[in-house]
Amino acid sequence: MPKVNVYNMDGQKVGDMILSDDVFGVEVNEAAMHAAVVNILANARQGTQSTKTRAEVRGGGRKPWRQKGIGRARHGSIRSPQWAGGGVALGPKPRSYRYNLPKKVKRLALKSALTSKVIGNDMVVLDELKLEAIKTREMVKVLGKLNVDSSALIVLPAVDEKVIKSSRNISGVKTALVNTINTYDILRYKKFIATREAIAKIEEVYA
Repeated sequence: MPKVNVYNMDGQKVGDMILSDDVFGVEVNEAAMHAAVVNILANARQGTQSTKTRAEVRGGGRKPWRQKGIGRARHGSIRSPQWAGGGVALGPKPRSYRYNLPKKVKRLALKSALTSKVIGNDMVVLDELKLEAIKTREMVKVLGKLNVDSSALIVLPAVDEKVIKSSRNISGVKTALVNTINTYDILRYKKFIATREAIAKIEEVYA
C-alpha cells in the first residue's frame, strides 16, 4: 500500500498516511486517462461556430451571364462556393460536441491520474488547511513553505471561502472539492494538494 508524508501548514512533517491501493495504487491506464481528458474537453466546447451556405449569403439572385455563347464557364450565382465572397460548402454549423464516457472508464482514469501523482511524488497531504482571513499572501506563504513552486490543484473536503478566495488570484493554482475533481484537472496541475480529510473522502467515494 502506498504511503505518503503528512505535513502541516509550516511545511513540517507531522506523520504518515497509508493510502488505499484501490484508489492510489492501481495500474496506470494511459488510454483511459486520454479518453477522459478528450471527453472533458469536448464537453466543454461551446459549439457555436457557424459559416454561411450559398443560400444564406447576401446577393447572388441573378444569373451573372447567359448560359451559352460567350465562351465562359456557366454560372448560376456569384454566391456559389467557388466565387470570392460566396457561401461555404460543407462548413461548420452550431452543434453539440457532448458525449458520454462509460462510468467505469471515467473511474479508472481518475484512479490512474491519482496514482500517477503518488508515483511521481507530486502529492502533498496536509493535516489541515485553515486560514484566519481571506488573504492571498497567506496562501502564498503556505505554498512557499510546502515548496510548491509550480501549478497546483488544492482539494478541499468542504467549501472553505477563506481558502478558496485566498487562492483564486494566484496564477497556476486552482481549488476544487472532492466531488468536483476530474482527470483533466489532476493531470493539468503539477502538484496535487489535499488535506487528510479530503483524501479520506476520496477513498470513501472511489474505493
